Amino acid sequence: ENPQLSSLDKTDLAFSEGSQSLYKPEPLEKALNGDVLNILKITIFFQLSERAAMDASYVQELDGILKEAKTIENHLKQKRESLKQRFTVIANTLQN
Repeated sequence: ENPQLSSLDKTDLAFSEGSQSLYKPEPLEKALNGDVLNILKITIFFQLSERAAMDASYVQELDGILKEAKTIENHLKQKRESLKQRFTVIANTLQN
């Protein structure tokens, strides 16, 4: 008996060999239900994998946006500090 045969192939083999076969074939409905269940499991697995990959890409995108926002925030703080210093110099000049 070839272990690589699917349950459907074994069913066909058992029918073709007749009553001499020691193999009791699974009912076709049961074999199909098992195959459908396996297909559903695989489909769900791939969908979850795709969603996890999408979630990971969203996290990377958000990290990039946050880094860019922090860079802009630091730049604006430096500009504000520079403007404060210039206004201080101008105010001191006007007071003299």
